[in-house]
Amino acid sequence: MDVQATVEAFFSVVKNTMADGNNIYVRGFGSFVNKKRAKKIARNISKNTALVIEEHYVPSFKPSKIFTEKIKKSPKLKNKG
Repeated sequence: MDVQATVEAFFSVVKNTMADGNNIYVRGFGSFVNKKRAKKIARNISKNTALVIEEHYVPSFKPSKIFTEKIKKSPKLKNKG
């Protein structure tokens, strides 16, 4: 139960920090960053109308090079393919 509470507390901090406009960098693991999406025009095909989607931010995770390399070199994953 302690592990679950710790993990939930960590992700709560991540969500609150990112909601405040800050990014989080975890060395050797990856980065939790806010990505900006530009304003764009979309289409509602069923009604044949245009919609304006305002610029907004979406949360994103980018794994570190160390993390990515570990996954690429994992013998257990190579045997799955």
